Amino acid sequence: MQVRNTMGANEGKQLKYFQLMEDLKAKILAGEIHAGDKLPSENELSAQYQISRQTVRKALSMLQNAGYIYAEHGRGTFCSEMVRHVQPSKNIAVVTTYLSDYIFPRVIQGIDDVLTGAGYSIVLKNTKNSRSREAECLQDLLNKGVDGVIIEPSKSQIFCRHMNLYEQLEKFHIPYVFIQGCFPQMMDKPHVLMDDCQGGYMITKYLIDRGHKDIVGVFKADDMQGQNRHKGYVRALQEVGILYDPDKVVWFHTEDRRIHPYETIRSMAAGKKPMDAVVCYNDQTAQQVIRALQEEGLRIPEDISVTGYDNSSLANREGLRLTTIDHPQEKLGAMAADLLLSMVKNDGKEEGESVLIQPVLVEGNSCK
Repeated sequence: MQVRNTMGANEGKQLKYFQLMEDLKAKILAGEIHAGDKLPSENELSAQYQISRQTVRKALSMLQNAGYIYAEHGRGTFCSEMVRHVQPSKNIAVVTTYLSDYIFPRVIQGIDDVLTGAGYSIVLKNTKNSRSREAECLQDLLNKGVDGVIIEPSKSQIFCRHMNLYEQLEKFHIPYVFIQGCFPQMMDKPHVLMDDCQGGYMITKYLIDRGHKDIVGVFKADDMQGQNRHKGYVRALQEVGILYDPDKVVWFHTEDRRIHPYETIRSMAAGKKPMDAVVCYNDQTAQQVIRALQEEGLRIPEDISVTGYDNSSLANREGLRLTTIDHPQEKLGAMAADLLLSMVKNDGKEEGESVLIQPVLVEGNSCK
């Protein structure tokens, strides 16, 4: 392709390689040179700009180091895919694990309030808590180009095996913020999370303070929230000298979340395993636990206390109000959007400050 020389005569005082680098960069940013376009050869640029090949080579090296171009041996130098992400799209991607009516709608409401007010549109992606689908979503966003990403990671307790895609986001200066969880090796990345360890501690301590000692815990094993709520549960028990019993902890995973808690608690109740309270991973799990206990003839809270987590619409069913931990979904979404926009304004070059939201216990009538 032909590149027009726009270097003025009055620029002679500047270093010639810097002039060439800035001239080519300006054409890339202006859309005169597109992703995949082949640049003129070193000889052609040398003749066109009346500078040495060594000077041309230095300018091209600077552009390559900055990610604007890449070289292929024997073929030449080409404009990088990075330019797709240079011009603002005014689109922010939101990647979530589930599009259910449980938590996400209120989170997206908080995100939307902030982004709409700032003139941005939302590109919504759903992973169904699948690691492979998350990778596909990120690859699609890299191909299309967005100004930033708010992401709820899939199975966040498990080591991330598509780090290369997050590295690509960083390479293209596309900032991202984690919500609800964060991969273990990426805790230094910007995130907005609940202090779930403290939440698990608070709700377990609440039961202990009411005289409960045989407290069963039901937690999700493959996400950070479940692991941290379990840590809080253990800390509360140990604080008062109650021996931690792994047989009183029920672990479930994404794939068996709809049946394993119910079946295990029902089996424990049928076997007369000592338990006077059950701490549940969330309100949804608590409803499974309550059904299992009631089907074994146990009354809530007269015979056994049950707690939830999230203070969702599921926390109030047929007059039974769960004692739970409030999950300020709209606030969390708004804080994530604010954090991301501050990073977008900095061209994704500076990491924002992460936020840890403190839990609040909401007392219901599900505990005696």
